[in-house]
Amino acid sequence: MMRFGFTFLTGLLLISFRMSAQEAQLWLKDAKNGESVPFAHVMMQERGKSEFKTYVSDLDGKIAVSSREPLAFTVSALGYRLFSDTLKTGSKKIIKLEPLVYNMDEVVVTGQFTPEAVDKSIFKVKVISLKQVEQKASTNLGELMAGELNIRSSMDGALGSKITMQGLGGEHIKFLIDGVPLIGRMNGNIDLGQLNLQNIKQIEVIEGPMSVIYGSNALAGVINIITGDNPYSTISVQTNAYTESIGVYNFSMDGSFKKNRWTSGIAAARNFFDGFDQIEDQRSMRWKPKRQYTSDAHLGYTSTKLKAKTAVSYFNEMLQDKGNLLRPYYETAFDNYFQTNRFSAKFDAQAPVAKDRFINVLASYSYYNRIKNTYFVDLTTLEKNLTMNGSDQDTSVFGQYLLRAEFSKSTTQSRFNYQFGIDLNQETGAGKRMLDERQQIGDYAAFLSLKLQPTPLLMLQPGLRYGFNTKYNAPLVYSLNLKWDLREELSLRASFAKGFRAPSLKELYLEFVDVNHNIRGNENLKAENSKNINLALSYHHEKKTYDYGADLSFFYNKINNSITLATLSYDSALYTYVNLNRMITQGYQLSFHNRLYPWFELKAGVGQIGRRQITDGAAAVKMIYSTDIMANLSLLWRKIDLRFDVNYKYNGAYPEVFVNSDGAIFRSLMDAYHSLDANVSRSFLGQRLTVQFGAKNLFGNTNILIRGDSQGGIHSGAGDGSAPVAWGRTFFVRAAYRFQKFSRNHEN
Repeated sequence: MMRFGFTFLTGLLLISFRMSAQEAQLWLKDAKNGESVPFAHVMMQERGKSEFKTYVSDLDGKIAVSSREPLAFTVSALGYRLFSDTLKTGSKKIIKLEPLVYNMDEVVVTGQFTPEAVDKSIFKVKVISLKQVEQKASTNLGELMAGELNIRSSMDGALGSKITMQGLGGEHIKFLIDGVPLIGRMNGNIDLGQLNLQNIKQIEVIEGPMSVIYGSNALAGVINIITGDNPYSTISVQTNAYTESIGVYNFSMDGSFKKNRWTSGIAAARNFFDGFDQIEDQRSMRWKPKRQYTSDAHLGYTSTKLKAKTAVSYFNEMLQDKGNLLRPYYETAFDNYFQTNRFSAKFDAQAPVAKDRFINVLASYSYYNRIKNTYFVDLTTLEKNLTMNGSDQDTSVFGQYLLRAEFSKSTTQSRFNYQFGIDLNQETGAGKRMLDERQQIGDYAAFLSLKLQPTPLLMLQPGLRYGFNTKYNAPLVYSLNLKWDLREELSLRASFAKGFRAPSLKELYLEFVDVNHNIRGNENLKAENSKNINLALSYHHEKKTYDYGADLSFFYNKINNSITLATLSYDSALYTYVNLNRMITQGYQLSFHNRLYPWFELKAGVGQIGRRQITDGAAAVKMIYSTDIMANLSLLWRKIDLRFDVNYKYNGAYPEVFVNSDGAIFRSLMDAYHSLDANVSRSFLGQRLTVQFGAKNLFGNTNILIRGDSQGGIHSGAGDGSAPVAWGRTFFVRAAYRFQKFSRNHEN
């Protein structure tokens, strides 16, 4: 009888609990195609309680949970927008998640008053997302940008990779990391092989003059690397391993953490390349072996009144230039070692100071050095000793201080917004090859931009920049930008701008000499100034699961006192910097894109760049054009979740122009070539593990022939040769593992 009473009482308690704790259910679906979203993370919290629990949706996108109180929940799924809502006890709710990859409203910061959707920006901003970087399996910025229209990449075994944009070299492109300018240019260019992509959120590219906002080096445009942040996950850890058949071995790891209003993160990577040359059995390689270390750390705070972040980064590279064996016994050699160190520390903060008014402050210090050591190596005893020739040992050091402050009024409801600020830069260079072993240049400027919107469809943005340069008279720089929404899906953007570029410390004072280079600065250089015109027409049409569009743009750049390398002696390969009277580049690009979500995406385009350089007394020079064609295809085999990516580019014959000490112009022409990459990738373990393998440079490009060209009223180049563009056909494997623990909300 007592056993029956106990059983009866227990049954009543269970029935009571089940009546009070009812089962609720979520069904997660894709808002575009209605398909279930598996492996999504859901944080749930009962009303009145501080504890929360984590759930993962099943293969059908469903989650069931028992609760006696209504639940507050947040859904986070890779490739979808964060979603928050409440769930009543005993109810069933279908949640439609908005895919991130489909929408055109990526937020951009480069050149903006405040962060803004890319389609609302008055500038034509090209956004390269982390997803696109992963689909191309690019390991550095140079490799990534080489596949873009009207951007030409070239390589140097010792100086690394560089690009031209709109026909203008790297010295006319402003390279930024989170808004901080990069220092350490070699021959006017940043080695893009030193800019790794393991900890980025996206890359923002603005083609065309941005001198009003960013000052010198921004005549051709701006490339801003935006690093990753962690606004939602309490913990996020990711590891990447990459190997390529040519002898590339890369490994990286990063972690980010969030607690209340604080976020932090650390990242580190090691990259190794074994070197390559088409000619085997020799110590000297055209592609030099190198090893790289990178590390980053940041700490951020976000509230409704303040957003602040401090970050530090460090980069170290050791590049080996091994010499061939010396006669008569072929047992000794001269080896060069180049060590590069780059350090940056920055602090930035944004805060509202009144209604719709904001103040942004960015302060940074950047340090760069490059150390060259030459050793005499005895391979029989494995001893190596520094050579006694003083010119064989050298250290170049550069430092830069930056203070940038902006005050802006920005609201979509107002027809009048503005931004004004100061941009203070001071750069110092030191080394025994620097004139007087130490030089300094300062550039201090104030700028003003107005954003006028006379109608909802028309936006105008005039801008002015006035600066003081310690070496040159900086002219008044101005710009006028226009955005006209002809229709909801059709926009016209136009700009006219004047630019200014002071010669760098290296162009003025530095001498760079090694076994392959002998470059001398010229302290009598004049500053460059330019006039630039850009025009862009954009069309985009979006349906529920399909969108397509096209972009057509034109540009014209006229640069006076263009700075270029001149040949002083062909025998000793001696070069120096000189001013040409004018350099003109012009061209267009036409691109198409369409997407059938989520399994098909195609981008294709064609572009042409024309270049012409003119000096006094020289014969008339024709504009010579180079053609680019590109196509990117991405396919998802949905049944087995397998993604295929194919990237093709045709690089047309490209002219290079040289000048001798008498002012005579010589031109050479690099042959056209095709490049093709293909890979396949798949995710496992609930999309936490991604494995990717593929092939790069399937056409096997290595050295592209350069021919002397006597066309166009200028002299033929001083003989044929070749330029390295790639290290042949290779195969790669990449594996990435991501672990995330999501927070229950995303409060600011």
